Amino acid sequence: MIAIGVVLLIAGIIIAALSGGHQAEGHGEAAAAGHEAAHWSKRLYMNLWLNNVYFTGIALVGVFFVAVQYVAYAGWSVLIKRIPEAMGYYLPIGGAVMLITFLLGGHDIFHWTHDYLYNQFLEDGVTPNPQYDPIIAGKAPYLNFWFFLIRMVAYFVLWILFFNWLRRNSLNEDLNGGTNYYHKSIRISAMFLVVFGVTSSTSAWDWVLSIDTHWFSTMFGWYVFASWWVSGLAVITLAVIILKQNGYLKMVNANHLHDLGKFVFAFSIFWTYIWFSQFMLVWYANIPEESIYFIERLGGNGGHFKWIFFVNLLINFAFPFLVLMTRDAKRQMIMLKIVTIAILIGHWLDFYLMMMPGTLRTDAGIGFIEIGTTLIFLGVFLITFTKGLTKASLVPVNHPFLEESVHHHV
Repeated sequence: MIAIGVVLLIAGIIIAALSGGHQAEGHGEAAAAGHEAAHWSKRLYMNLWLNNVYFTGIALVGVFFVAVQYVAYAGWSVLIKRIPEAMGYYLPIGGAVMLITFLLGGHDIFHWTHDYLYNQFLEDGVTPNPQYDPIIAGKAPYLNFWFFLIRMVAYFVLWILFFNWLRRNSLNEDLNGGTNYYHKSIRISAMFLVVFGVTSSTSAWDWVLSIDTHWFSTMFGWYVFASWWVSGLAVITLAVIILKQNGYLKMVNANHLHDLGKFVFAFSIFWTYIWFSQFMLVWYANIPEESIYFIERLGGNGGHFKWIFFVNLLINFAFPFLVLMTRDAKRQMIMLKIVTIAILIGHWLDFYLMMMPGTLRTDAGIGFIEIGTTLIFLGVFLITFTKGLTKASLVPVNHPFLEESVHHHV
């Protein structure tokens, strides 16, 4: 998968560079070279950022899922617990990629990183600066290079710390038994949920919302969380099914699948509720600085993103809602498999729609660069995830609620 991704990415870059050169013909060779370099490199940085935010969120949801089960004293999920646990192994890679991408391509991704936006006057101190942006300048205490970087590092340090802490307790419980590790995990999970509650929103503001610097939405943290959460649930469900079909997780039955199906069904509706609330509030208030976000995605940019806007709703709401509505559908592996794969593609498109109109505008597309980058990230995620799965027993043998999970019935 990674090899195919690399080949497609290189092919995409070559095609983008050549087409960039043709567009710039007649402007001199230097201009052409500059244009093609800027065009494909910006597209590459955006794809690195998009995929890394998407897969980092899925990895983080693995840790969140485990923490929620502990705090809720849930017993049903014990047999599948090792799957969301292993998802967290991607977090260190996500942190490294995000840091490097921001340091190298920050100017291409975030408009607010340009210094000229903050100076009211030119160097002579008298002439007004035509590029000065009072709205962005007003956000400077929060949106500035160093504070942004500190926040990014802090998020990953905290997330990785809690992931390792929970994982270590889980593995020690396998070795030593007793209820001590279980009660300790509940306390760790409670702390993590407080951290997650804050950082999931602030990281969404930093990494996605600040791309459209002039726009704001009080629901955006919830919106990104909903997209991450339902994608993470889809990964957990799909992994359970694939492992079961390959002869693992023999004690997992239709009742466990039913509960996972209910989660996927319910939170697809939750995502739609957040989506509609944000859209409706912005639309009926008709406040220019709020509605610009939807204008760019619906009618702006020559209608370039209109099809994704509606496909997004179709895949992420209508499809799972209609397919998983019945009890039987939630207990059938083939139905769950089709829906979870569709959701993972749909929410990748959701993040695409959040990021591309504010950066690449009409230069955005879904071609070799996009498909290649996504395949590379998917391959890396699967390597870290599956290696994580091999590091421990797939069944947490000494978990106090193991019996409850084995005999789970709904």
